[in-house]
Amino acid sequence: MDLSGKTAVITGSTSGIGLGVAHELARAGANVVINSFTDRDADHAVAREIAETHGVAARYVQADMSDPAACAALIEAAGACDILVNNAGIQHVAPIEAFPREKWDAILAIMLSSAFHCTAAALPKMRAAGWGRVVNIASAHGLTGSPYKAAYVAAKHGLVGLTKVAALETAREPITANAICPGYVLTPLVEDQIPDTMEKYGMERQEVIEKVMLERQPSKEFASTEQIGQTAVFLCSPGADQITGTTISVDGGWTAL
Repeated sequence: MDLSGKTAVITGSTSGIGLGVAHELARAGANVVINSFTDRDADHAVAREIAETHGVAARYVQADMSDPAACAALIEAAGACDILVNNAGIQHVAPIEAFPREKWDAILAIMLSSAFHCTAAALPKMRAAGWGRVVNIASAHGLTGSPYKAAYVAAKHGLVGLTKVAALETAREPITANAICPGYVLTPLVEDQIPDTMEKYGMERQEVIEKVMLERQPSKEFASTEQIGQTAVFLCSPGADQITGTTISVDGGWTAL
């Protein structure tokens, strides 16, 4: 797949899934704009590493995804936006009756509303370019539920719905909108949780992975950030021209249960 000349904007992309997607799109030749809410030298260094590794243009643009104006400003700062990957996310776990209102508001703003605002700003650029791809990073939790994750599950379900609407509104254009629904992905954040979980349950590493962390993932293997990124690249390929408004699960069979 050759994405040379295309520009991809990936929100929440200095680590984890977002960074994996940025690397794979850059590997395919796309110029990339990565994003987070901080503005540190380390953030800009991530962009420089992508550029040096893949020989593409890469920039870091700070933007708070909880701010609608900042979402629009990110797309404007990118200049072009042929590929939009809505990935930014946070998490909080609590029973519904104890779920802090400010956490609910923040999760919905960052994980759902930001995707709306970024998509609204990006679609005119895609139409002007005559081609576009919206790739929303949803979750297995966009297709099923789990206790104590009310805001996360609601936001991811909402993101799947937004994907369908964007696809219908662009169905007669060379623009597609799809959602990738990962299960558990081995990100640095997840990797850091393994030793504490081993200690908590008195288990060895592999036992913790299979019986605790991947209890709902039948493959008993994590997906990788590279696999999520390669799925995004596929959705940008000619082979995916008629794939729009749907979800692609990368969850080791979780949602097949």
